[in-house]
Amino acid sequence: MRHEPMPDFDPKLGRQLPPPPATGSEQEVGPGQGNTLAKEAATAAAHHPEPPHPHEIPPSILRELFQLFRDMLRNGKGWPMLRLGAAILVILVGNMFGQVRLNQWNGAFFDAVERRDASAFFHQLLIFLVIVVVLLALVVAQTWLQERLKIRLRQRLTQVLLDIWLKPNRAYQMGFMGENSAQPDQRMQEDCRLFSELSTELGVGMLQAFLLLVSFIGVLWALSGPVSFNLGGREITITGYMVWVAVGYAGIGSGLTWLVGRPMIRLNTLRYAREAELRFALVRVNESAESVALYNGEPDERRNLDEFVDAVLKASRRLSGGLARLTWITSGYGWLAIVVPILAAAPDYFSGRLSFGEMMMVVGAFNQVQAALRYFVDNFPKIADWRSAVLRVATFRQAAIDLDEVTAESRKIETGPHPKGWLSFEGVSIALNDGSILIEDATAEIRPGERVLIMGESGAGKSTLFRAISGLWPWGSGRIRIPKPEEMMFLPQRPYLPLGTLRAAISYPASPETFDDARVRQALERVGLGEFIEMLDRHERWDRSLSLGQQQRVAFARVLLHKPKWVFMDEATSALDEENQASMLALFENELKGASVLSIGHRPGLEEFHTRTLHIRKTREGAILLARSRSRRNGHSQSKLGPKWIGRFRRSLKPARSRA
Repeated sequence: MRHEPMPDFDPKLGRQLPPPPATGSEQEVGPGQGNTLAKEAATAAAHHPEPPHPHEIPPSILRELFQLFRDMLRNGKGWPMLRLGAAILVILVGNMFGQVRLNQWNGAFFDAVERRDASAFFHQLLIFLVIVVVLLALVVAQTWLQERLKIRLRQRLTQVLLDIWLKPNRAYQMGFMGENSAQPDQRMQEDCRLFSELSTELGVGMLQAFLLLVSFIGVLWALSGPVSFNLGGREITITGYMVWVAVGYAGIGSGLTWLVGRPMIRLNTLRYAREAELRFALVRVNESAESVALYNGEPDERRNLDEFVDAVLKASRRLSGGLARLTWITSGYGWLAIVVPILAAAPDYFSGRLSFGEMMMVVGAFNQVQAALRYFVDNFPKIADWRSAVLRVATFRQAAIDLDEVTAESRKIETGPHPKGWLSFEGVSIALNDGSILIEDATAEIRPGERVLIMGESGAGKSTLFRAISGLWPWGSGRIRIPKPEEMMFLPQRPYLPLGTLRAAISYPASPETFDDARVRQALERVGLGEFIEMLDRHERWDRSLSLGQQQRVAFARVLLHKPKWVFMDEATSALDEENQASMLALFENELKGASVLSIGHRPGLEEFHTRTLHIRKTREGAILLARSRSRRNGHSQSKLGPKWIGRFRRSLKPARSRA
């Protein structure tokens, strides 16, 4: 059994490096560096856009938001969000009128207090109760609608990102797009949550602040009389001076907040990146716990995880320092706002132009205007957090667009249907992401019913050819003609078992209800997993509880259910013993007789099963594909997969013949 080395792990990025077109040592290909196709492949396949430097946050927030919301509103799927937004607007307008009425009540109430008028005092208390009940109902309705909008926004944004990410072959290929497409789990879980929640809160808050500003700036203008003073022998009169005091005070606070708090945008972005890396590292250790234990690698993993924890703590400390510096501005601004309106209104009150109630109305209107104008000051930490989430979501979306552009601009392998439903390679050249040519000018044709084995030394490009047939690796040149996609099934060395029941794993990619219970049970029995029949509907991590050999047999049970006409196997029996391998291959002599098989393998004896061998051999210009018939070997026809063949397979394994 050949053990593929795990792809490299970059502790700085906190993620697994994107694999080369073939696993492990297959990227160790040197020839072909000067080839034109190789140079283009180096540009295309290894296209890693540089992530934005933490100190260089792009100032394109409006464009990013426009593109994201445009995607969310396409095809009429944004109407639920728009309806909720319209309902919130109506509530905010009602709240605006309620706040204006409350400010008017404020003046009447304190005038009654100043006159010591008990009757008017209690009458104003009753009016206050009515106003409060109405405002309370409006606030509750706003809260409910706002929470519903968060859910709708997150639902739609997640759908958009999933649509982008799970287009055919894109999830795999985006692994080559560098930092901008790293941690897709965080982009679609944590960043989508932050984006939806903070966008709703900040958007509704800003709209409410604007409506209150429009409402109370007129009240403040009417209540604050003109102020006159001499400047250079000239008398200058300022009308509505309280409005200008409020605007000036808010402007000073906002300016200081921006200067002190601007670094928090990049600090939040950096913190989210480090948190994602730590989470990835923890998940990776958890997923590989058995291998870590077998190597006694816990101390080494602890050292690695300590590095990630230290990076998170360092980013958090820098963020906490920035928040502390910002608090000097925001808290000081808030405390001074208590006395500033009273000081500004005091001259008119002491001169007798304003009654006590009118002064309280001025203070109330001033505070409402201040609340609107200082919205930026009070919410800057949240705005910085939101801006970081927008950046990470937008860059992930852009990485998918960049991938399409890179693929479109570079020379690529053309994949299309074969007019006769065959499989053919027409001058196919496959390039690695280091710019070298892996396979040069491969030309071959495989007809229905043939069973073809692809052999070659490690690093020759067998698995890359496997990916090129499936469309996962488009970089190179030439043409691959394939059968109908619905007639094809690919079996990698490590099968994918989705989360859920064993029945779902066997039925994948179809739904569990696609196949009746009897067929599923029969398939399990046929591949030697009869002991799991009673566990078909048990929810479990089957990729952990089943050995690799059992997982490979589950993949063959999947083939039995789907009955594809073309089966492509990449070391699909590498974890099976000789008897089980022979039993699985016998499927193509019995239940799946007539199916075409293209397989990659190293194990001795596999040639006995196949009718033809394609041997990949390295040359100075790249690997080449050599065809050699297996239908007639040593003057006799190929043996069937019957009991004699299985017995011979078990008794004496013939070594793979070297190809000249």
